[in-house]
Amino acid sequence: MTEITGDLTGKGLRLAFVVSRFNAIFTEQLLRGARDAALRHGVADEALSVVRVPGANEIPLAAAKLARAGAADAVVALGAVIDGATDHAMLINTSVARALCQIGLETGVPVLNGIVCAHNLDQAIERSGSKAGNKGFDTVCAAIEAVNVLRRL
Repeated sequence: MTEITGDLTGKGLRLAFVVSRFNAIFTEQLLRGARDAALRHGVADEALSVVRVPGANEIPLAAAKLARAGAADAVVALGAVIDGATDHAMLINTSVARALCQIGLETGVPVLNGIVCAHNLDQAIERSGSKAGNKGFDTVCAAIEAVNVLRRL
């Protein structure tokens, strides 16, 4: 049996972060966690790029442009969408998740979803660097591993 796995070696990788300005109190924490994970795993600081967009809904278009341009080995989407009184958050989360997945399939570039989808402020806080960890950090680890496994296929 042959088994192909990735690892968390980031040396030589280029990562792009697409970050939503909306809910910046959370997205800036996600970005800090993402940068921390990249640096800890050997990605050079100059190999990181940050693209800021107004909200989560605008993330896929920027991610697609980066992936198609070959600007990065992986693109990491960072945002925070918190439920309100309507179905708007669910609609945004669903359409963005599908779009990010589709971009990766079409381009062959890993596009990872590090968008916090929370029911309330407490959940957003927990997932943006509190007791439940930092989704930005975790997503970058997954991005590095995804790039490495794809290179071995």
